[in-house]
Amino acid sequence: MTKNMGTVDRVIRIAAAVAVVALYAVGQISGTVAIILGVISAAFILTSLIGFCPAYPILGINTCGKQNQQTPGIVKR
Repeated sequence: MTKNMGTVDRVIRIAAAVAVVALYAVGQISGTVAIILGVISAAFILTSLIGFCPAYPILGINTCGKQNQQTPGIVKR
């Protein structure tokens, strides 16, 4: 699995997940909204830790920059 998430993308996702946890902790969100946001936050944390978002290849997105581009002189088959 090739990483497709850059550092900024990963930090933003983790910050969003932490914000959801904080909102839940202070009682600003509850019920169904809290469950849905909790699942999304868990997905954000998981994808940030592994550096791969399964939706990105489908959408043609790669925020890694030049890290995963082919090295000149090496041919992938």
